[in-house]
Amino acid sequence: MLKVEDVTSKRLDHHGIVSSVIQDLGIIEYIDKELETGEEEVTSGEAVAAMIINGLGFSDRPLSLTPRSH
Repeated sequence: MLKVEDVTSKRLDHHGIVSSVIQDLGIIEYIDKELETGEEEVTSGEAVAAMIINGLGFSDRPLSLTPRSH
């Protein structure tokens, strides 16, 4: 049986809610399936999800200033 002591919570704010909706709708998987690109570190679906979150103002840094991994 679940006890009150076993329940935890964490603050998601808007970023977590939007990210969760993106995952629940399967946007990343849908885009990746439709584009079927090569093996990149960041998939096209993940890039679109980042653009959505960034476009809604939930990130303080423009994506153009995000360092690229080599």
